[in-house]
Amino acid sequence: MIENKDKNTQSQNQMRLDIGVGLAFWFVGMLLWLTTRSPFEIIIIWTLVIFSTIGIIIYSIYYLLPLIYAQGKKFKPYFWQVFFISLLLAVPMSFISMFFFYPRPEGVLVVFLFHLPTQLFISAPLAWYLYKRRLTNTNELTTLRTELGKSDASLSFLQSQINPHFLFNALNTLYGTALQENAERTGEGIQKLGDMMRFMLHENVQDKISLTRDVDYLENYISLQKLRTSRSADIVIETQIDEQLNNLQIAPMLLIPFVENAFKHGISLQQPSHIKVTLQTKENTLYFDVHNSIHIKPDNDPEKLKSGIGLVNVKQRLALLYPGKHELIIRESAKEFFIHLTIQL
Repeated sequence: MIENKDKNTQSQNQMRLDIGVGLAFWFVGMLLWLTTRSPFEIIIIWTLVIFSTIGIIIYSIYYLLPLIYAQGKKFKPYFWQVFFISLLLAVPMSFISMFFFYPRPEGVLVVFLFHLPTQLFISAPLAWYLYKRRLTNTNELTTLRTELGKSDASLSFLQSQINPHFLFNALNTLYGTALQENAERTGEGIQKLGDMMRFMLHENVQDKISLTRDVDYLENYISLQKLRTSRSADIVIETQIDEQLNNLQIAPMLLIPFVENAFKHGISLQQPSHIKVTLQTKENTLYFDVHNSIHIKPDNDPEKLKSGIGLVNVKQRLALLYPGKHELIIRESAKEFFIHLTIQL
């Protein structure tokens, strides 16, 4: 809604500028006619033609041409519409000229001779050119903003993650130590964490990766969390993930923020908790659900200050990477949180 309001404001400002330019052009012409002591009738005809020209150009750029482009039409139907509009304008202009300023009958013919050629061979092509140029500039600006948004979103996302470089060697050392001490659960957790680090190092930087690899990362993360909660009978973690993912591609790390959010706010070691993650594909569409309990964190919990950052980030990435190809539904109550994400891959 805010974005549409900004676009409307920008369009209104541009329209005012266009009208101002047209009035300035009329004023300069008036000065030229006056300095050359031209007949008063010529000045009146000039005024009528210029004001109708301004009206047709503004109407074409801000209403007629967007409508014609939306219908997939070309210059020819636009030309004919300008022709009929010019005819409609010529009638009152002729009567104004004849009865008030140009009393001779040939005044009607003079207005037609000045008005129609001006609108058909100057106003119509000029409005067409200006609209196409602005459309091209707008598309280029949108592309630049999208690319910039991708960079900003990716940077924010990477900054919110642990930098794996300085941890990778330490993980190998810890894994070896865990095996030597027969700490199998610890060794399993370190191994999964190492797999996640490799994913972040080598695949997270790509534009798109295999959905299977992204799901592997998701499952490793859930397995790590299960190691932490496995001894609590009041914590239930369910996953239903399709094994056949049809060789689909997805932007990396789009799904994990929802699962991270579920574990951050949905797990309590002191209270009954539940998380259910469902992922399936049908043809080229991904369906992803996360349903979890909610436990309010104390005010002094540092994680509470970070609440919502990951979800805001992933919403921005979805809007940039899958515009018009995704649907995100979020429902929240006092005790439960639910997200449903659909992406056309």
